[in-house]
Amino acid sequence: MEILRAIAESLERGDHEQVRRLTRQALAGGTPAAEILHEALLAGMNVASDRFRRHEIFLPDVLLAARALYAGLEVVKPLLGQENVSTLGKVVLGTVQGDLHDIGKNLVGVMLTGAGFAVVDLGHDVSSERFVDAALAENASVIGMSALLTTTMPRMREVVHLLEQRGLRGRIKTIVGGAPVSAEFARAIGADAYGYDAANAVLRVRALLGIRGSG
Repeated sequence: MEILRAIAESLERGDHEQVRRLTRQALAGGTPAAEILHEALLAGMNVASDRFRRHEIFLPDVLLAARALYAGLEVVKPLLGQENVSTLGKVVLGTVQGDLHDIGKNLVGVMLTGAGFAVVDLGHDVSSERFVDAALAENASVIGMSALLTTTMPRMREVVHLLEQRGLRGRIKTIVGGAPVSAEFARAIGADAYGYDAANAVLRVRALLGIRGSG
């Protein structure tokens, strides 16, 4: 449909007001909220994410696209509960306890949402117990942890150990990231995956859940 393409293109440009207006117009015209979500909003964000991964656009462009995505989500969200909307999986996301940095974590959340995942964002300064409790309560498949301080990185190990203690390691996967975090550190603490940036984190989460392809 022409209007869905227009929504997606407006989102890619970061025009949040146009996205909001066209989303309302599409709903008024009888387009189901789930169709707008998948065929316009998430499709547009997926294009922006792919372009970011290929270094064709940069962080400010992605943040503008994210604002446009959320403008559209605000319009369709009240209606989604009335429809059978499927997602690729649910991810609990947060910055570990003692760390207040969340720009990178926020970008990961936006790009996961754009890729079709349901994201439960716990914010920053999240305790190890809260990560695990939230994953259980939300029936999430993945816990994503971010840290920007070397002093808070050990909290990631705590989450992995807590999952082991509760017998949840096979059921709930873990992915870690952040400036001081490395693939070696992820392996050392027993995390299931490491994402070196937001776009890569989406690919890693897809791989953890056995989802083929990149889009």
